[in-house]
Amino acid sequence: MKSFYIIALFLVCAFSSLFAADYPAFSTGGFYELPGTGRKAYSMNMAWRFLKGDSEAQVWNKDFDDSGWEVVSLPHGIEYLPVEASGCANYQGIVWYRKHFTPSDELKGKRLFLHFEAIMGKSEVYLNGKLIKKHYGGYLPVIADITDGIEWDSENVIAVKADNSDDPTYPVGKPQSLLDYTYFGGIYRDCWLIAHNDVFITNANYENEVAGGGLFISYDRVSEESAIINLKAHIRNQSSKRQKITIEFQLKEKEGKTVLTTAKSLTVQRGKANYAVSSMKVDAPKLWSPETPYLYNLDILVKDASGQTIDGYRQRLGIRSIEFKQTEGLWLNGKPYEGKIMGTNRHQDFAVLGNALPNSLQWRDAKKLRDAGLKVIRTHYVIDPAFMDACDELGLFALVEVPGWQFWNDEPIFAERIYSDIRNMIRIHRNHASLFFWEPILNETRYPEYFAKNALDICNEEYPYPYSTAACDHGAAGDSYYSLLLRPIDSKLSPDKTYFIREWGDNVDDWNAQNSDSRVARNWGEVPMLLQAAHYANPDYPTLCYETICQKPRQIVGACFWHSFDHQRGYHADPFYGGIMDAFRQPKFSYYMFMSQRSPKKSDLIADNGPMIYIAHELTPFSPKDVTVYSNCDEVRLTVFKNGKTYTYKKATDRKGMPSPVITFADVYHFMEWKAKARAGKQDEAYLLAEGLIDGKVVATHKRYPAGQPDHIVLRLDNENVPLVADGSDVAVVVAEVVDKRGTVKRLNNSIIRFQIEGEGRLLGDASVGVNPMPVSWGSAPALVQATNHAGKINITASLLVPGQARPLEGTLEIESVPDKQRQIFSASELEQIGRNKQEAQESPSDLKELMRENAILKKELNQLKVKEVEQQQTQFGKGIND
Repeated sequence: MKSFYIIALFLVCAFSSLFAADYPAFSTGGFYELPGTGRKAYSMNMAWRFLKGDSEAQVWNKDFDDSGWEVVSLPHGIEYLPVEASGCANYQGIVWYRKHFTPSDELKGKRLFLHFEAIMGKSEVYLNGKLIKKHYGGYLPVIADITDGIEWDSENVIAVKADNSDDPTYPVGKPQSLLDYTYFGGIYRDCWLIAHNDVFITNANYENEVAGGGLFISYDRVSEESAIINLKAHIRNQSSKRQKITIEFQLKEKEGKTVLTTAKSLTVQRGKANYAVSSMKVDAPKLWSPETPYLYNLDILVKDASGQTIDGYRQRLGIRSIEFKQTEGLWLNGKPYEGKIMGTNRHQDFAVLGNALPNSLQWRDAKKLRDAGLKVIRTHYVIDPAFMDACDELGLFALVEVPGWQFWNDEPIFAERIYSDIRNMIRIHRNHASLFFWEPILNETRYPEYFAKNALDICNEEYPYPYSTAACDHGAAGDSYYSLLLRPIDSKLSPDKTYFIREWGDNVDDWNAQNSDSRVARNWGEVPMLLQAAHYANPDYPTLCYETICQKPRQIVGACFWHSFDHQRGYHADPFYGGIMDAFRQPKFSYYMFMSQRSPKKSDLIADNGPMIYIAHELTPFSPKDVTVYSNCDEVRLTVFKNGKTYTYKKATDRKGMPSPVITFADVYHFMEWKAKARAGKQDEAYLLAEGLIDGKVVATHKRYPAGQPDHIVLRLDNENVPLVADGSDVAVVVAEVVDKRGTVKRLNNSIIRFQIEGEGRLLGDASVGVNPMPVSWGSAPALVQATNHAGKINITASLLVPGQARPLEGTLEIESVPDKQRQIFSASELEQIGRNKQEAQESPSDLKELMRENAILKKELNQLKVKEVEQQQTQFGKGIND
């Protein structure tokens, strides 16, 4: 048996990694690490052996030979899938994971907890051949104390059995073949080893105490003048003697200045736990809201009798109050909230990866949705902690929903497991500033009335403090117990209820064919995307849309449309195409329509917000005569530089619908007129220019040219300015686009792109799942690049699958991954078997590659001269402008 090692990376101290301006901050096992506390988090993501399927052998045993298994890193979703993988194309069944490691001496004497953020389906966790945990359900943490099971100075093996097969005994319960989404599978979220001393702050999900365990932060009497922060920390003493301790709470501004400090002393008997309860009154607090998502840092320090810090960590908090006041609607931070809280539903399903998104992709999803002007996300289901961290930071409310959809099982075990899920979803997300309200009932389900009441009682038990609300479907059994109802019916609004529209926008002919003007694949092109955006905004037929929602009374506080991203489904052969972005998160026109509804006011706390303008027109021979512009500016000027005309739109000041109507300049584009400009050799004079004005000043512009002959391929990194981290798991999207010499994307293009990579990265997926080579879709072809565990340069090349001397030149992009600042535990020899993905065909000497490229450019230039000759000949033979 090979030797295995623990590797701890201390390239940069953990403290600085939390608050680096160039990278979002993610919690680890529910907290942010502080130096000098004795508590450390280690990533267990890298280098797991993986078997797809079951085995008759006792694969959980420590000495089982797994050397023939594949080596993977977490998050892992069992398999890579085609972009079109609906209709149960994914694997369902048993899989196994095994991780080898030898613990270092620095872990001796520590309490060690293995913390899986989630494992899909039924799972069993073994340590050195012993079963240490069974879990049912795919969306909540699986945590085990492994302190006594570790074997020191020798190899240890963690084995995990995961089974995403249909099972009606736990939620969701419904067979995947009847689901409108996909279970996927595997250990699809992060795994941590949490190490701390014998006296420690507990984990709420592990302790399983009502309204207790871990750290509980709540608020009272919140206003601009002051606010009360209530603090409750659960401390356990696993040492051999009674301990006199002091718990110190330090509230700090994000810049580091200490605002308040409070302390609580107590004595904890050995083998027992106790609570430290305290509070703070903050004067003139910086309040959290979607518009100003300010986060304080709360440092919790546990000190022994001599004053030495023996445990502690950091928690981010946002001071805010949320109240639903029936006909008065939403009150935020003691004031009525103006306008509607508009948002979207989200399945985290990503192209190729399924549900196995690293933290950076979780953050990028939140960032893209916030940039679109959205303020609330209805999460399906108990969402990844990294996404909640991003919501806190970016100003997105999160509607947290228990797993369940259109399924009820009368067997008592089913309800018991739902009740457990409700409690644990509250425990994992209760301290987040972004928490909007709980949805503890089962989505669109006919359940008994007693369940609705029990679900509400659990919410009140687990969160017995102000500013916490649970919601129920309007018209569902037991909705009379709830003060907040989902999916309102206008004619039956009750004065003692507040309402929120949980889903709107989907528009199908029937539930079999599912033809729809709201479900539009991006590659269907311009007119279908315009129709989708019009449907969401304000179509010419009666429907619930952005416009009509904004006209609802205050009692209806907001709405989430269906759905943010295209995603795979179980019961239907077609993916859901209703997203405002595709499965790779590339935008459709409707994305910019939503973006135009955001406030034009800039905020220092929210990046890439403020004025915007977008011309939703590609100037192709098939483009409509009307030109659509999306903008949140007060005035829009459209100049058509084929005839020099300028058209002006001014927003009505007394408007009471959606903040920014879709702007349509009628009958301004005619292909034959643009053709005449081109024939006259005046292509540079043929374009559209849109200018957005506020207070008479131009604050946003967008310019569009017709696309010319495809000239080359450009590559762009779609990463929201978040660097690719060399942790063996991080993934970024790289997009290849076919462009003309000016750089205009050639949307009407059926090329096929082949990607190649060199350096410290690898491409995910291949021809077997239809992603490399990749067909061009609406001018672009995306690829997924995963970092190795070594920081360094990554070179990606995109070229046509079938090159030719007159065809577009290849494109190249160099990116550089950054060092991983998180401690990692993995086997170096196992990791080596993943490799750096350098294929022989990709290792041409750099000087030879440059020579080949120069030769291709020369051939292309010669071909362009020939094209000019052809153009002259066609003109001479009577191919005039009226043909």
